[in-house]
Amino acid sequence: MTLIKSISGIRGTIGGQVGDNLTPIDAVKFASAYGVWLKENRKKENYKVVVGRDARISGKMMQNLVMNTLIGLGIDVVDLGLSTTPTVEVAVTLEHADGGIILTASHNPKQWNALKLLNEKGEFLDAIEGEKILNIAESDTMNFAEVDDLGKITKNKAYIDLHIIEVLDLDLVNVNSIEEGKFKVVVDGVNSTGGIAIPLLLERLGVEVVKLYCEPNGEFPHNPEPLKEHLTDLSEEVKKHNADFGIVVDPDVDRLAFMDENGNMFGEEYTLVACADYVLSKTPGNTVSNMSSTRALRDVTEKYGGTYEASAVGEVNVVNLMKKNKVVIGGEGNGGIIYPDSHYGRDALVGVALFLSLLAERQMSVSALRATYPDYFMSKKKIQLTPGLDVDGILKEIETRYQNEQLTTIDGVKIDFAESWAHLRKSNTEPIIRIYTEAKSQNEADTLADKFIEEIGAIAKL
Repeated sequence: MTLIKSISGIRGTIGGQVGDNLTPIDAVKFASAYGVWLKENRKKENYKVVVGRDARISGKMMQNLVMNTLIGLGIDVVDLGLSTTPTVEVAVTLEHADGGIILTASHNPKQWNALKLLNEKGEFLDAIEGEKILNIAESDTMNFAEVDDLGKITKNKAYIDLHIIEVLDLDLVNVNSIEEGKFKVVVDGVNSTGGIAIPLLLERLGVEVVKLYCEPNGEFPHNPEPLKEHLTDLSEEVKKHNADFGIVVDPDVDRLAFMDENGNMFGEEYTLVACADYVLSKTPGNTVSNMSSTRALRDVTEKYGGTYEASAVGEVNVVNLMKKNKVVIGGEGNGGIIYPDSHYGRDALVGVALFLSLLAERQMSVSALRATYPDYFMSKKKIQLTPGLDVDGILKEIETRYQNEQLTTIDGVKIDFAESWAHLRKSNTEPIIRIYTEAKSQNEADTLADKFIEEIGAIAKL
């Protein structure tokens, strides 16, 4: 059982001991710290926070704890109920709110939940802001509102529809061409809020929808991380229904992956590549992704005369570099599309609309589209952390051993070889070391990853 406090929010497993897991007491403590920080940061008379959740079994309990904590601080709450992470982000700005909280553990299994914290722009807090909240949580200085100054809760269930309207209004979303394409798509909503939002968006675009696991009951039918090995049912449904392609999202709908008409993965890493290809063809410019993302985005960006740069892992890091470089599109190779013309947050709804616009324009199958991009193969492996393991020391030793290669150390250690790369880092969301590699074949990528796993194991025993 685990409680992780990081740049990605307060995340943990439900139940167990206070301080070791995400218990009701921990939820109240960190929601209180966020509310206190928000009031100190904004310095206003009245405050408003938007709160939504994915469909996790623990979500309603967690949301009620968080909302009632905020009103106890004198902060008004807009309750979106079942929602998506990008929908909450959009709602913060439309509500002119002071911040937002999403109750979701993204791709983690059902026993996990988390508080994802947003600022007044609907964007994730940076490391400095997060550290302030953690310090407040451990202090005894939190003051709550008196009875006449309590906040109030207002329910608003319209925001998924409003979010869809915002997506359809984007200049590059070609609604007419998509409607004329008469697409048929299978949607795996992993029994969370993607099963609400994605079919609604597709129907508004004139797409025939086949629903798979779209009942938002929080009983994930498979591991909710949208990877090939978890999506055999989607593959079968795409072939069975003779669909043009399949869509899968994670439980809070900020990650997006596609499956082609043959039931083969388009490649999670290539979601951003394809969307960037479309955006860059209309609005040439620069791109950003994180260090663990495919080189294919660099290749596509340079084809259109732009510049590509990689950030540290973590959405806020990607966003900060996107703003600095004035990029036209960016995101993360895990299927996270960040399109500044919409908002600075990973958004599967935006990704679906851009991808469909690309398909409608090129009038080609999803497998044929994939064949137009450079072939890179990635291996994503991990090592479970054990108490007392000196991760920083291990990574420092790797850095020393490969000092004659091209190294980047802003986030763990990334080693760039001529035809491949390896990125080793401590996860923000799980007690693991991630080992991501990319090469010109799957065998080369897997072999490279296994080499580093063996090397880490040897170092850990020194």
